[in-house]
Amino acid sequence: MSDDHCRSSASSSTSGESPTHPAPPVPHVRVLGAFSLRTGDQPVPLPVDSRRLVAYLAVHPRPQPTAALAADLWPGVDPAPAARLLDEAVAGVDVPGLLAADDLGRLHLDDAVTVDLAEAMLLVRGLSAGSTDSVLVTVREIGCPETRLLEADVLPSWTAPWIAVERERFRQLRLSAMEGLSATLTAADRHDDAVAVARRAVSGAPSRERSRRALVEALLAGGHVADALAEHEEFQRLLRNSVGATADSELDRLLAPLDSGWPLGPGLHRPVQRWGVGMPGSRAGHRPGRRLAAGAPASGR
Repeated sequence: MSDDHCRSSASSSTSGESPTHPAPPVPHVRVLGAFSLRTGDQPVPLPVDSRRLVAYLAVHPRPQPTAALAADLWPGVDPAPAARLLDEAVAGVDVPGLLAADDLGRLHLDDAVTVDLAEAMLLVRGLSAGSTDSVLVTVREIGCPETRLLEADVLPSWTAPWIAVERERFRQLRLSAMEGLSATLTAADRHDDAVAVARRAVSGAPSRERSRRALVEALLAGGHVADALAEHEEFQRLLRNSVGATADSELDRLLAPLDSGWPLGPGLHRPVQRWGVGMPGSRAGHRPGRRLAAGAPASGR
């Protein structure tokens, strides 16, 4: 058999193979600041009820029983009509690989779907877990981590009852994480980064004393005494406008004159880490289930 024939046979065999198709892009759900659904670079529009369904599953990563899910999404509606509305919402999600159901019929987003809230939870866990020393070493080696995911609330313009608890829960977690990160950056002598992170926390909660204290500590540690006093005055002004009085606080005591070299006295250059965040996993493990075909009813009817 000639070499030409061998090459010809190999070419024919290769040309006969079925072409491979690239995997479809993974859906990405955004719920921080606003809702959006994208596959790759393309936005995906959804009907109103389908959008609410996907948002609910993004905020509640565990598999959801359909009866409880319908009751939360349509409070006050009888179970049978609510189940029909849920089926219609599922049918409106015509995005392959987005919805799935486990072997008990509970709905959840497919494991491959990415969610910005889950990514933010992982960041909070990374900033809050482990010892202060280990976080300090990491900050010294890589600098200030990206905090963009910690600067927005969960669906701030949505008024549904089910979102209020999760929004406030995440708000407390993200603010505490940024306050702790600011203290860690201050301890690592990264004063500009510490101030920047604390300012982001204050912008999200101007009347929150712990955020303002983190900012004042960072400013004092960097030698910005006038700015620290200005922040204290602004905080006092906000309290007077909101409650009409200013109670004694840790922030007042922080800025009180000290015998040993106020305002940069003991403890101000190296504020200790004061707050820890008990952070559950961003996505609880569950038994693998079947993917839910687009348009399939959720209730199994």
